[in-house]
Amino acid sequence: MFFTRMLFSCLVDADYTDTGAFMDNSPYLPASSSSMEELWRRLETYVSGWFPPKGALNMQRCVILEQCISAGAQYGPGLFTLTVPTGGGKTVASLSFALAQAKARRMKRIVYVIPYTSIIEQTAQVFREILGDENVLEFHFGVQFDQQEDDASSPETAPLTRSVETWDVPVIVTTAVQFFESLYACQPSKCRKLHNLAQSVLIFDEAQMLPLPYLRPCVWAIAQLVRHYGASAVLCTATQPALDPIFQEFAPEIPIREICPMAEAHWESFRRVSFQQAGTLSWMDLAARLQQQEQVLCVVNTRRAAREVFHQLSGSGNFHLSTLMYPAHRRRILDEIRRRLRDGLPCRVVSTSLIEAGVDVDFPAVYRELSGLDSILQAAGRCNREGKRPPEDSIVTIFQGEDPPPRLFETSIGAGKIVLDHCQDVSSRAAIHTYFSTLLDLKGAEAQDAHHILPLMESEFFPFRTVAERFHLIESPTTTVYLPLEEGAGLVELLRSGQYSRTLYRRLGQYGVSVYPQHLAALEQAGALEHLEDGSVVLRDIGLYTQTTGLTLEPSGGNALFIG
Repeated sequence: MFFTRMLFSCLVDADYTDTGAFMDNSPYLPASSSSMEELWRRLETYVSGWFPPKGALNMQRCVILEQCISAGAQYGPGLFTLTVPTGGGKTVASLSFALAQAKARRMKRIVYVIPYTSIIEQTAQVFREILGDENVLEFHFGVQFDQQEDDASSPETAPLTRSVETWDVPVIVTTAVQFFESLYACQPSKCRKLHNLAQSVLIFDEAQMLPLPYLRPCVWAIAQLVRHYGASAVLCTATQPALDPIFQEFAPEIPIREICPMAEAHWESFRRVSFQQAGTLSWMDLAARLQQQEQVLCVVNTRRAAREVFHQLSGSGNFHLSTLMYPAHRRRILDEIRRRLRDGLPCRVVSTSLIEAGVDVDFPAVYRELSGLDSILQAAGRCNREGKRPPEDSIVTIFQGEDPPPRLFETSIGAGKIVLDHCQDVSSRAAIHTYFSTLLDLKGAEAQDAHHILPLMESEFFPFRTVAERFHLIESPTTTVYLPLEEGAGLVELLRSGQYSRTLYRRLGQYGVSVYPQHLAALEQAGALEHLEDGSVVLRDIGLYTQTTGLTLEPSGGNALFIG
């Protein structure tokens, strides 16, 4: 069934390309891009200033970088892990491995798969700075819509725009949702790009974030690409999930190699924090603790809790972050947070988990509500990030909030409690392995394919549509609500006038908030939304958005629990 899907991808791409060339009365021209050799030279230029390294931490980062380059040149396509402590520079190191392998083995492209939409633009921007705009394609829900004519003022972007469906550029940065849902899709437009995954280096950033109900189908798909289509797969994270047994089940003949085997002493050299447990804290008690510190980050499990704690803080230098704030607003707040941290000014931040991955901030102290061990360690990565303070003075406090844990987190919190109770050093590799093994054992193999995808893949009837209907990594689809604020006001006016373009939608993405169906219904009932002809949704009642906590989803004063 997978092979048929890949053949179908070839057919669809050939048909679309040929038809397009006929309709345009000109041959198809792929996006202008550089060879892997040229991209490698650009990477070498980018990292040349890192040597000789300055300081102990940068020295360790350069060791990791050199190991990745060496492994990329040495090994052919296969299964790899890249287990690097937080702060080890794994983004550029993993790209270095991929480029070294692609250059040495004549592989076609690099696909970087990221779990969080909130950090995909940041990663893509880093790659553009290294490799050039024309060589990097950013692909996620914010750049997807029906094919429209793009801005006439920028015809040079047309080939890259077509590449959204074909993935025929050297480097693609996408989300786990888009990557895996494309692999199990049945729509021709979504399947068109699949054959271009052959002979590619696939890097799965924060691999521990693969969703448990779809874990086995995701691992199976990765194994298929490596076994039969000449791809490499790299599981890249500081908290490596215990996936070896599942990979061995699906690809027993392929060993899993660690790109950067690290001695315990080397791992210890990245230790920058100490952990302590504070038991249960009410939101009032938690806010009182935060108030006593000049600079501190607090990460909680729900958007409701973030608002509750934030509103109990007083004085200046207090900030709130959640996905109820549009990206441009969050970015502006983060810039101010970094400035205050750098200048030694008061800076107390209450955030949801969005700050835990890919956000470069450095706090002297962090509070983390009890969650999965991977989330706790990600939060710890925002404490003493540059190693400028002794670990014993950089405390990560783990506490239990006054609200019961969301059902979504119950299993990971349960596994996390086991590790916290039984492991003296919760940041050790042994503790991390225990956590993920426990997490998988608590649910069992059946829960790792909750929608029974794999039995369908082995069916003799090839039920493509049924598979596509069942495979949705995000089971509660969200709707983007655009905010006509700042630059967003003018962009919404362009949308109202019918000036649709990919560039416009991409810019509007910086002024959008993703809302779940029940919250959308509440806003709809309050008359707070405007629906445009293209299907876009705009917030009509701007009073529901504040510059401190973002969009309120309780326009009529009801109570709700918001994750994110």
